[in-house]
Amino acid sequence: MYVVCGEHLEDAIDDFVDVYEQSPDIYELEKVSFSDWMAPKTCDFCDRIPKYLVV
Repeated sequence: MYVVCGEHLEDAIDDFVDVYEQSPDIYELEKVSFSDWMAPKTCDFCDRIPKYLVV
């Protein structure tokens, strides 16, 4: 699972495919919510605000 900004979306997809050998599901963080999970405040690859969840 990756939480990333728009600039690092492709990197997260590439990493996910390399590890899991399948395409990920991609969600915009603004449009989803989870009762037991809070999104991190920064992208997994940099210090920007994350925009996407890649799972």
